[in-house]
Amino acid sequence: MWLIAGTVPENGFPFYTGGIWEDSKVEGDMLVLPNGKKLPVARGATALAATAIMASQALGKPVPRLLLVGDCGTGKGSDEAYTWLSENLPSIAEKAGLEGLTFHYFYPDLDGHNRVFMALEDLKPKPMLVADAGFMYVAKMSGYATSYDLFAPDIGELAFLADERAPHPFYTRGFLLAEEEDVPELLKRARSHDNCPLNMIVKGKTDYILCNGELYAKVSEPSVEAMECIGGTGDIVTGFATAFLAAGYPICKSALQAARAARYLALFCNPNPETQAAELIDNIGKMLRQNMGLIQKE
Repeated sequence: MWLIAGTVPENGFPFYTGGIWEDSKVEGDMLVLPNGKKLPVARGATALAATAIMASQALGKPVPRLLLVGDCGTGKGSDEAYTWLSENLPSIAEKAGLEGLTFHYFYPDLDGHNRVFMALEDLKPKPMLVADAGFMYVAKMSGYATSYDLFAPDIGELAFLADERAPHPFYTRGFLLAEEEDVPELLKRARSHDNCPLNMIVKGKTDYILCNGELYAKVSEPSVEAMECIGGTGDIVTGFATAFLAAGYPICKSALQAARAARYLALFCNPNPETQAAELIDNIGKMLRQNMGLIQKE
């Protein structure tokens, strides 16, 4: 089983573990949980999860399971998730097997992260670990970033990883103004301070794929300019990476295919700046059936 864990921006949404044991699904612009609760697919964890579900279905593989909680930035929901995960990961692994986890946004709390991380370290075999957004921030802050398997930052987040002094992206120094041409130096700096894993997808106008600590590939085509204006497109990339990893593709190939898949999805959908992420995600199955050969090419 592959598990996606994250928050939704709804304080009234209760901590829900039912998605661990039963499949969720996507219906139009809604992520439908096993209990029938519908969450809008917009950006963040729901866009990531919806992408991973749709891509896994198209690949003929089991869909990732979900652990979601409401949190609008207070940290209350995140704290509940940190505690529950640290206490229950061993039983999840024993009952269902745990091949990997993709973490999206949780309120960055060092103690919470470290309790979850130590629980994961005790699992045999240890699952693969992917982090994006807030969980990536706290992984860096904890000093355990190199123990993760894949990060998926944009250039601004890469600047935070490259800044050894910054405890949070808000405090990132001048690197925050980084441009595309700064990515190689930022990658080198982040690696030199052990602030990132060996594998990363750096998302931007050009996507940089770091594999085993080295620049593996750059992906710039197809290029659809409207994607720069659409919220949630970075989450789509991480969702594709999750689906490919869960399907058993090697990590470097999964990262490269994820970057390509998001771009071919844009080409397939021909979006405009007002297009919503859910409209893109709804076409994932058809896009993969038409373009999988191009996405997989060596």
